[in-house]
Amino acid sequence: MLELLNPASGELIQRVETDTQASVAQKFSDAKSAQPAWAARPLTERTAALVKLRDLLSERSESLAATLSLEMGKPISQALGEVRATGDRIDFFVEHVAAALAAETLAESASMVERITREPLGVIANISAWNYPYFVGANVFVPALLTGNAVLYKPSEFATLTGLAIAELLWEAGVPREVFQPVVGAGEVGSLLLDEAVDAVFFTGSYATGKKIAEKVAPRLIHLQLELGGKDPVYVADDVDVVAAAQNLADGPFYNSGQSCCAVERLYVHEAVFDAFVEAFVARVKTFNIGDPRHAETYIGPLARKDQMSVLELQIADALQKGASLLCGGKTIGGKGNFFQPSVLVGVDHSMEIMREESFGPVIGIQCVEDDAEAVALMQDTPYGLTAGVYTKERARAERILESISVGTAYWNCCDRVSPRLPWSGRGHSGVGLTLSVEGIRAFTRPKAWHLRSS
Repeated sequence: MLELLNPASGELIQRVETDTQASVAQKFSDAKSAQPAWAARPLTERTAALVKLRDLLSERSESLAATLSLEMGKPISQALGEVRATGDRIDFFVEHVAAALAAETLAESASMVERITREPLGVIANISAWNYPYFVGANVFVPALLTGNAVLYKPSEFATLTGLAIAELLWEAGVPREVFQPVVGAGEVGSLLLDEAVDAVFFTGSYATGKKIAEKVAPRLIHLQLELGGKDPVYVADDVDVVAAAQNLADGPFYNSGQSCCAVERLYVHEAVFDAFVEAFVARVKTFNIGDPRHAETYIGPLARKDQMSVLELQIADALQKGASLLCGGKTIGGKGNFFQPSVLVGVDHSMEIMREESFGPVIGIQCVEDDAEAVALMQDTPYGLTAGVYTKERARAERILESISVGTAYWNCCDRVSPRLPWSGRGHSGVGLTLSVEGIRAFTRPKAWHLRSS
């Protein structure tokens, strides 16, 4: 039995029955049996079901957002924004799936035709995340279903009710129950799912867990996609509008209480504007409302995981012991719930955990740099490679810097942004494979090469 706790109060929300080895095995068997018939349906039918899902999300956005806010602490305005914006991602996949699946003839002569078709992978294990369960989930299960796969969907134990709601919506929209099945539980249930002969694994989470998954499924040589964490840097150059840059960047480390894979986790600021930027940045951070995620004015809610508060405390203590200065925050907030003060540190360097290890909370270190070259060297000093950003008036300068940094996504004068039109991928400890974009649709298929000789 899984106990679901409200991170804002610590109170029990609900107890949910978890899956067992027998139930996971049965769900896999049902999905394997049902998948060929789902793939054989006309694409128009599969598309219609996902369009219906989009409509249901829109109609029920307020109640769905309330559930999300209740179980993982996302401020209600941000939860509502996530649910509603998921429709845009569905629209993209629906619009582009036909072209992504279209057969391609590469060469044709009187005696030989060479062409490529695309077939679904089969049964997909989708082990999803709690921080953006609609966005992260839809990046996988929407294109997976559109391309004819069956999905065993394991929501995070911190977003279980949302995962069950997604399943109900898909079934109501016309996806057969056997084709999309939730698998409920914590890490041990995810491990049971990986024991089944699934055809692909799509996981979103930490590097440590992703590494374990990769090691477990490697002998089977199946398709594996890992969207893992990051220690995402941003460089603020000496020519910026300091106040505008500070106000824009403040969202990067603190939106969703800093619980984003692509949250800004390291800031490097040119020495010529360092003091002015830090002053404007801290002033902006101090305006953030912290409190009950049910309230519309709340910007920073509780952390979804109680144990993450100790991680943040240790990172801050390590930085202070090594010479950093704390400009605001730095502590848990007493009382009920998993609340942590938004925290800004300066005087930081790469000897400190806060500049090297993923924080996944409302904290940020800001380091002063002499020039672009020092910024680049520090931005590259990491095993992660998810995103990086540069704030400068000169696009050419930004592109020159970002071209030298090994990341999947580059930002100029923006941060913490994802578009369904562009691939989402990481390098190094930030993962393998990709979602989103047309390539993210094709990631759920395998190509078949045809050599067709007429005689």
